[in-house]
Amino acid sequence: MEQTNQKIIDLTQNMKKRLIGKDDVIQKVITCLLAGGHVLLEDVPGVGKTSLAKALADSISVSFARIQCTPDTTPADITGLSIYSPAKESFQVMPGPALNNIVLADELNRTSPKTQSALLEVMEEHRVTIDGQEFAVPEPFMVIGTQNPSEMAGTYPLPESQLDRFMVKLSIGYPDTSAAQDMAKRFLEGDLHDKTTPVLTGEDVIFMQKEVQNVTIHENLRSYAVNIVEATRAKAEISCGASPRALLSMLRCAQAIAYINGRNYCVPEDIAGAAAMTIPHRLVLTTEARLSRVTKEDMVKKILEQVKVP
Repeated sequence: MEQTNQKIIDLTQNMKKRLIGKDDVIQKVITCLLAGGHVLLEDVPGVGKTSLAKALADSISVSFARIQCTPDTTPADITGLSIYSPAKESFQVMPGPALNNIVLADELNRTSPKTQSALLEVMEEHRVTIDGQEFAVPEPFMVIGTQNPSEMAGTYPLPESQLDRFMVKLSIGYPDTSAAQDMAKRFLEGDLHDKTTPVLTGEDVIFMQKEVQNVTIHENLRSYAVNIVEATRAKAEISCGASPRALLSMLRCAQAIAYINGRNYCVPEDIAGAAAMTIPHRLVLTTEARLSRVTKEDMVKKILEQVKVP
């Protein structure tokens, strides 16, 4: 456990070289990685969404691919296609960027729903089909999607139901004053974007993911998690509550939180922390709630205050 904790610390420190003042966001991305989930980063331009994804990819010696989503991006641009080779007189399969360990789908809401669905299918099934042939994605596998909420012209927002495919939805936010000053200093000195070398292997990540799955969640904590999910379906302000997939994501995320904190068992704080990470983006608020400026995060916080802690 001590050796594993050191690897997590090394990964965190390595990523902090590239993303200044966002330790909490980095921790949540690492939690999602160990839980085997996918991350959606939604924020205004220039706050470091792409830098965060590349910092993670550069810190692990696995394959990485970036998809710059545009309105004319097709499903084949993501999954791959079959091309006829005159020399071999046969069709040759050309794998797409989805067949990499870490895939960055930049500006996901700028591509068409058909292309979005192709990526979402890979995320769920962990395989692609090219001309009738199935290809499994390499493990570990993680998709990091980014989208810009401030410009809606020419975009195709992900439907609320499709957001359920992402384990976590994060907002990086603007840096605080001290972080901004540090960033300006490092930029002028020419070392803002330090080169990072891998500190983990793919095998390390797979090993830790398996260890996370072995973290114990006692029966009363499982009931606690179920009660939280069911509470989202009973609120008048919520028109569509958390799905069964949300429950499973919350449990796996809680295991990852416990593991990162050096425990092989979960405590109530792990379940509550996982709920705050995995549930808000899955909720659909009523029109009245949105007009009253009620946020999804507020609703989850209220539910956690009301559900009895074991």
